[in-house]
Amino acid sequence: MKLPIKNILKDHELRHTLCREEVLDLFLQRDFALSHADLESGISDHFDRVTVYRTLKTFLDAGLIHKVLDDEGVTKYALCREKCSSMEHHHEHVHFKCTTCGQTNCLENVQIPAVKLPQGYQVAETNLLIQGVCRNCSI
Repeated sequence: MKLPIKNILKDHELRHTLCREEVLDLFLQRDFALSHADLESGISDHFDRVTVYRTLKTFLDAGLIHKVLDDEGVTKYALCREKCSSMEHHHEHVHFKCTTCGQTNCLENVQIPAVKLPQGYQVAETNLLIQGVCRNCSI
């Protein structure tokens, strides 16, 4: 059973607002990454662009969502399925972008292989985007 939106916000120590509720509800309805434009078109039009950006930043900082790599230079976001916090995100999984429908999905069970970097290099974050045709479009 899904947690109510108010409980999810509370669990992440976030105050409940109408914008946060609508944005989180849209993330819960979709199983793919969303861009700022996707969110703007999917929620009430009485929230301005800056309010939506602030909501995304708040969710990102709280460990509720994570950034998703995209080949078009557009930042997309997806819900954190693992327990993340403001201090760290645990997203060493692959992202898959369908070349037919354009959706980008988190493949939670497909881990990014370890990469041994040369001495003196330090990893800050790791991303892997695979492109192809998703299971819904290949039917």
